[in-house]
Amino acid sequence: ELFSPSQKYQLLVYHADSLFHDKEYRNAVSKYTMALQQKKALSKTSKVRPSAGNATSTPQSQCLPSEIEVKYKMAECYTMLKQDKDAIAILDGIPSRQRTPKINMMLANLYKKAGQERSSVTSYKEVLRQCPLALDAILGLLSLSVKGAEVASMTINIIQSIPNLDWLSVWIKAYAFVHTGDNTRAINTICSLEKKSLLRDNVDLLGSLADLYFRAGDNKNSILKFEQAQMLDPYLIKGMDVYGYLLAREGRLEDVENLGCRLFNISDQHAEPWVVSGCHSFYSKRYSRALYLGAKAIQLNSNSVQALLLKGAALRNMGRVQEAIIHFREAIRLAPCRLDCYEGLIECYLASNSIREAMVMANNVYKTLGANAQTLTLLATVCLEDPVTQEKAKTLLDKALTQRPDYIKAVVKKAELLSREQKYEDGIALLRNALANQSDCVLHRILGDFLVAVNEYQEAMDQYSIALSLDPNDQKSLEGLQKMEKEESPTDATQEEDVDDMEGSGEEGDLEGSDSEAAQWADQEQWFGMQ
Repeated sequence: ELFSPSQKYQLLVYHADSLFHDKEYRNAVSKYTMALQQKKALSKTSKVRPSAGNATSTPQSQCLPSEIEVKYKMAECYTMLKQDKDAIAILDGIPSRQRTPKINMMLANLYKKAGQERSSVTSYKEVLRQCPLALDAILGLLSLSVKGAEVASMTINIIQSIPNLDWLSVWIKAYAFVHTGDNTRAINTICSLEKKSLLRDNVDLLGSLADLYFRAGDNKNSILKFEQAQMLDPYLIKGMDVYGYLLAREGRLEDVENLGCRLFNISDQHAEPWVVSGCHSFYSKRYSRALYLGAKAIQLNSNSVQALLLKGAALRNMGRVQEAIIHFREAIRLAPCRLDCYEGLIECYLASNSIREAMVMANNVYKTLGANAQTLTLLATVCLEDPVTQEKAKTLLDKALTQRPDYIKAVVKKAELLSREQKYEDGIALLRNALANQSDCVLHRILGDFLVAVNEYQEAMDQYSIALSLDPNDQKSLEGLQKMEKEESPTDATQEEDVDDMEGSGEEGDLEGSDSEAAQWADQEQWFGMQ
């Protein structure tokens, strides 16, 4: 009662701000609501007072926290509580003319998340009208299928009025290609930008380039660009989840573990460190732990595509296919131009013998993303599952390999087809050709299998050994090598089998132990943000 009404309003806002920073969001919303009620009462009393009184109180009222800023803070609290509808409602209540760029930006992002694309586009355009250099608003519009030329026209005046800004129109063009799924032209445009002195060694561009190479299936160049970006910025977190996934796929689990530790030291409040650790667990066949880590990443960032893919893959490998399908569909919604999202969903359909659904999805991807080596191979993969469409699979794979003779997935599927037809010599020629300019664990292992089929045992052992040197955890290469060694020394076969049985059971025990331990976490927190 010692304070004036305006001081009470100020104190309530300060209290709410403190609660917000302490992450007590519900309590903060309560105090912000009380503050707005106090401000409403304050406005009424100021209208009743005579004009002389108003004149004296004007300087103090100018210092009061803005009512619009309080509403923005409330919306922030609601988004942290994942109550997006309430956040939209509070910001919608602010008259259009009073909305600042950051309010329009938050509204645009919330509308986009809620699937209200038209409202989202309007809000992004309003941000650009006030701030023509707001790059996030440009990306937002491009992601909602607004034409690159239309977006560029909204920035043309500022580009012409400020020196050394001519790169921006090329930048918009590059990201327009990104969002239409034209990876080749996007890569070429960003490479041309990177050569310009102003944007040379730009970490953001390198990260985008690495991601594009990954989407195009060029994992080698993707890893190279991620490493380059990481060297320039040791505290980089963005994109490191994809980098960790690529390293794990290559069998570099020690590097993945080190990357995860380094990212956790930078921040554990981002999804990326949890995804990287999850990739390490997944490729170590500890699926329950991978599931828990993926769920934790989704809790921190529900828009993390890599986290959804990790959790979906873990669920699929644990036999929970229907739950996995939900996650892959959400990943497709968030990233409709990423082929790996569709691959995960199609693998689920094939795992549950839903070949018809897999075929429909593969055909849709082929039509939507165009006829390139990746989409041709994906469609061929489904065709291989049905004896009726074997010839079609062969034609599609030949087309894919004509476009990209080094595309590993196409080579693997063609080798699978040749193996079924027992055309081992053709398979050996295909694999040797593919391995001429690259080294890959799976290709070396399959070449080993083909060489065994034609009784070239010594070279087969060499190929299995090379495969294991590239990925020491590749079980199939290890089995192939052990089989060769047993055939070379049949007298020791029985003794070796006993040893193998003992080792195998011990190893499985370890894996089961680690899974059961992690399963407790997974059961407790299995759906984080995915209900």
